Amino acid sequence: MAEAEDRYAKGMAVRRAVLGEPHVERANAAQTPFDADFQRFITEGAWGSVWARPGLTRRERSLITIALLAALGHDEEVAMHVRATLNTGASADDIKEALLHVAVYAGVPAANRAFKLAKRELAARDGTPAETE
Repeated sequence: MAEAEDRYAKGMAVRRAVLGEPHVERANAAQTPFDADFQRFITEGAWGSVWARPGLTRRERSLITIALLAALGHDEEVAMHVRATLNTGASADDIKEALLHVAVYAGVPAANRAFKLAKRELAARDGTPAETE
């Protein structure tokens, strides 16, 4: 049990560092008994195990995550992780390069959708209007 608690605490610390305190607080406030076990699972598994590993930097994990989410068409998660690049050190150019890989390996439609999402999120972050097609 102590190992799981350590993984949860470590996961929560990484989650807060990557996604930001406001995001994690909103997620915690929205948690109900119905999804509490799921929230604990992702905090321990994704954040406390995978994201906390020493093998890759947070920047590298961030780019891998964006590419995978884009390839799978998980738009809300792509947007969230693009916003999180403020905390991971991944630049707009890094995101662009990751999404070019998505185009080659997962298809142009997936990359096209992800580019639109990333442009919107980066524009909002920088306080500039997003260019349209």
